[in-house]
Amino acid sequence: MSDKQKTLANEVVLKGVGLHTGNYVTLTFKPADADTGFVFVRTDLEGQPQVEADAQYVVSTARGTTLEKKGVRVHTTEHVLAALVGMDIDNCYIEIDNAEPPIMDGSSKFFVEAIENAGIVEQDKEREYYRIKEIVTYIDPETGSEITAIPADDYQVTAMVDFGTKVLGTQNATLSSIKNFKEDISEARTFCFLHELEQLLEAGLVKGGDLDNAIVYVDKEITPETKDKLCKAFNRDNVSIRPNGILDHLTLHYPNEAARHKLLDVVGDLALVGKKLKAKIIATKPGHHTNTNFAKKLSKQIKLAQRNKVPEFDLTVDPVYDINDIMKMLPHRPPFLLIDKVISKTPTGLVGVKNVTMNEPYFVGHFPKEPVMPGVLQIEAMAQLGGLLILGELENPQDYSTYFMKIESAKFKRKIIPGDTIVFKLELVEPIRRGIVHMNGYGYVNSQLAVEAEMMAVVQKNN
Repeated sequence: MSDKQKTLANEVVLKGVGLHTGNYVTLTFKPADADTGFVFVRTDLEGQPQVEADAQYVVSTARGTTLEKKGVRVHTTEHVLAALVGMDIDNCYIEIDNAEPPIMDGSSKFFVEAIENAGIVEQDKEREYYRIKEIVTYIDPETGSEITAIPADDYQVTAMVDFGTKVLGTQNATLSSIKNFKEDISEARTFCFLHELEQLLEAGLVKGGDLDNAIVYVDKEITPETKDKLCKAFNRDNVSIRPNGILDHLTLHYPNEAARHKLLDVVGDLALVGKKLKAKIIATKPGHHTNTNFAKKLSKQIKLAQRNKVPEFDLTVDPVYDINDIMKMLPHRPPFLLIDKVISKTPTGLVGVKNVTMNEPYFVGHFPKEPVMPGVLQIEAMAQLGGLLILGELENPQDYSTYFMKIESAKFKRKIIPGDTIVFKLELVEPIRRGIVHMNGYGYVNSQLAVEAEMMAVVQKNN
């Protein structure tokens, strides 16, 4: 099954008002090249500055997620980003002619419909996922909010909320597959409690809010004074309370719409990680502050992995080359055969595995009381992987051998000891010419860079 990046087939326009600013705004979704990601463009400012959807740019999480880059801000980004993620988009420009996207009905529904109308196309670039390999957790000690990511084969999200009020109480919502976002999550509207709404109105916020783009849960008695404030703010003759505890303006789309909207916010905020995730996300009492701090934590892990060039791999998949295939191509034999299997192959690289055991003969004297794999053998293992890269493309690989010509920039980052599994990654620096192979090799233990070197070798036919 294809797993290419996706963007819009055409641009599409939406118009409305910003929730907090109350300003009329035009939003345009536009196609973007592969590896662009999601980028907000302020068309109302000189030079049309861009703000990438990146966790590092989060500057405020009060009643929404605000991004800022070089003094340029974009408010309330989460509903737009949730729609893009929910529609399985990778790359998109989001042009807005004001500081805040339109609130529409307080959900992602209209953004999803706009994306559908624009059409979706595949691009000529494979997706890159960030696979959660071990449990990652962020806890906000002040609020008790918590988000945890656990390993999974696809992207799943569960939100559990407890508002501590009779009118709302405890709710849960689950997105078992991103394919269900449109039907199960996209129509879930933003909400607030009556006491929060009063505070926002007094602070001069929600200038673009009305009783059609947010659910208001009544958690206190509506006094005549409060009723007058609401009628005046929203230009209504009267307000009343439905039996289910919400103001009389809306009918719930789902019994647990509040939890589903919190889940929607999680999806939108975690778009700031910058990569598609393969993980199950469990969010307990989530909010924008917790969501974005968790996104920052994941983003740092991803950038560290990229800096260390840690390859994505699955040790459970069938190998590209097993030990028998390797012995058909390489002249090396035990105890000097140092690659156990090859698990990934591209036109310019291989990923191979060496399982280090105490049975290795070099541990007898290196060192007797503290066995350490010699650095020269780590380099040799990478070279053997390089040999497999070349010989694997030849019709009769057993008739050829590879020989070192040069080793440069060798660095050893940590000890390799019995029980370690080394994942080697070998990449060509340039195309092979006249049998000369120029390559970079990296070895990882527990996703940490252990050894690296730049190598040059020559492929020669055996006599």
